[in-house]
Amino acid sequence: MKIEDEIDGRFRNEYHKGLINLIYTTNQLHHDFLLSLKKHGLTSQQYNILKVLRGFGKQPRSIEFLRYRMLDKNSDVSRVVDNLVSKGLIERKENKSDRRQKDISITKKGLDLLKKMDECEKNADSLLKNLSEEECRQLNALLDKIRD
Repeated sequence: MKIEDEIDGRFRNEYHKGLINLIYTTNQLHHDFLLSLKKHGLTSQQYNILKVLRGFGKQPRSIEFLRYRMLDKNSDVSRVVDNLVSKGLIERKENKSDRRQKDISITKKGLDLLKKMDECEKNADSLLKNLSEEECRQLNALLDKIRD
């Protein structure tokens, strides 16, 4: 459905329409993904941290490293880490070489949860099911170009 029909709106020009279309579509996709995460008691920021930690195996990471890797750059990473520690999904230990740093690593409970959530990733991929793989490549190139 066209954006004009979705929001019954008018636009100043194609750039305005493109921006509104991008924001509206992103919000819609994000909402669908959040519903999937909510079933497992996670926020998107918590899920992001768990995925980063799982991707680096048993090697602990710093809060600063996690902050750099976050999709949501406005996240309070320390608070998100605190929440994940309280759920037993990650652990935080003092860094042996620098006591000011904390080593963050994923627990078995966190890994088990992500394994159960693999379906969420498949569902996330299906959010773009109306696009072919080539169209997804084009979309990625255009989104990269916007950020340049």
